[in-house]
Amino acid sequence: MVRFIISGKYIVSLILVCTIFLLNCATFYEQNIRFQQQFVQGNFESADGVLNKNKKAAKDKNRLLYFLQKGVVIQLLGRYEESNQFFEEAYLFTEDFQKNFILDAAGLFTNPNVKPYSGEDFEIVMIHYYKALNYLFLGKSEESLIECRRMNIKLNEFNDRYSKRKNRYKRDAFILNLMGIVYEANTEVNNAYISYRNALEAYEEDYSLHFGINPPKQLIHDLMRTAYLNGFKEDLAGYEKKYGLRYEHQVRDQGELIFFWHNGLGPVKDEWSLNFFIVKGKGSLVTFVNEDMGLTFPFMMDGGSGGGGLGDLKFVRVAFPKYREREAYYRSAEIVVNTARYTLEVSENINAIAFAVLEDRMVRELANSILRLAIKQAAEQAVRKKNENIGALLSVTNALSEKTDTRNWQTLPYHISYARIPLPKGENQMELICQSPRKTRKYSHPFSVHIADKETQFYLFHTLKSIPLE
Repeated sequence: MVRFIISGKYIVSLILVCTIFLLNCATFYEQNIRFQQQFVQGNFESADGVLNKNKKAAKDKNRLLYFLQKGVVIQLLGRYEESNQFFEEAYLFTEDFQKNFILDAAGLFTNPNVKPYSGEDFEIVMIHYYKALNYLFLGKSEESLIECRRMNIKLNEFNDRYSKRKNRYKRDAFILNLMGIVYEANTEVNNAYISYRNALEAYEEDYSLHFGINPPKQLIHDLMRTAYLNGFKEDLAGYEKKYGLRYEHQVRDQGELIFFWHNGLGPVKDEWSLNFFIVKGKGSLVTFVNEDMGLTFPFMMDGGSGGGGLGDLKFVRVAFPKYREREAYYRSAEIVVNTARYTLEVSENINAIAFAVLEDRMVRELANSILRLAIKQAAEQAVRKKNENIGALLSVTNALSEKTDTRNWQTLPYHISYARIPLPKGENQMELICQSPRKTRKYSHPFSVHIADKETQFYLFHTLKSIPLE
């Protein structure tokens, strides 16, 4: 239960602040539609040009998103060092981010868009994933491992923060798998085995249940291989029995390619609203009630001298964030090398993680939104007692400024898949083939990779086609 007092001396300032924020009612996606259009069409130079025309964004409340969008676009243009400079700026912002209590208060009087965007938990983790990829493309595997470790540290921090709250995104199985891949590429087979084992546990305990992703077959094979290389015979026998497989070791006499497929685009944030009836209780107690969803939020209201003043209100609208899914157009893909075919296995479902993270904190979002509305209504009633006309104006301002935060990182992929492909030394010609749901349409991307003697190379391709938002 929350008690707060609205003082009349802030009324004029409140109205002026509220009015400013009425001018910007579009969602973040709508505000950045020119960038989105260029990015989705694969016009990365043009998308980068749109960002460059708004360089002030690097210093305003959306600067984190500016760094993230720039980092992705520059990476897709193949400028990996420059891309990491922007991702490092994003990382430093999240590390140095300090709550601004004045802006927090303004957010309660208007809407949360006034505050700097600090990122969703999974978005902060993905900063390090993109940096790790850039380092791999630059041949800097040690730096890539540092970013993987940063990801685990950040996830541990989130788990400590939410130890008493529902939180399904506790471990990132895909990142643990990536760590194993990089360790093995560095011939650190013991560390690789530990990472693969941790990844398998995360897939089986978290991802299968919450995000609809089972352990990739490649991961199980990699785990068995590193168990063999480490001499862990009992562990290997246990995996053979558990998965009904018989491991036969083959000495590697050639190089390999680790191919990452970013498919589609992650969700965009929008808003939805609920109507709450206001029930007047004893004294200054009022309760916001939505019977359809079984929600009740009690508040102790004090509008200054004269008491509460919310008894004449029947119902109010409250805005909350929601995600809108951009379903990936292509559902499966494979790499073709000569006559061999390698299936790309889905290993990260960013769309599902985004929805789960928001749902897990929905009770907190509801409470914050109701608190914001309660403060607005208390201010309105306090003003009406002094001037009915100004009170009516504030009522309109409150209604129009009732917005939720629709900002999010909108260049993330829907899915991430991968495959491990053995390749001989020298130049190798191959082809990525992506299939639509019923394999009625396909997309082909021919490419080549040069492999040095027993070298592990890394390659990324992002198919951007999604089912359009309505």
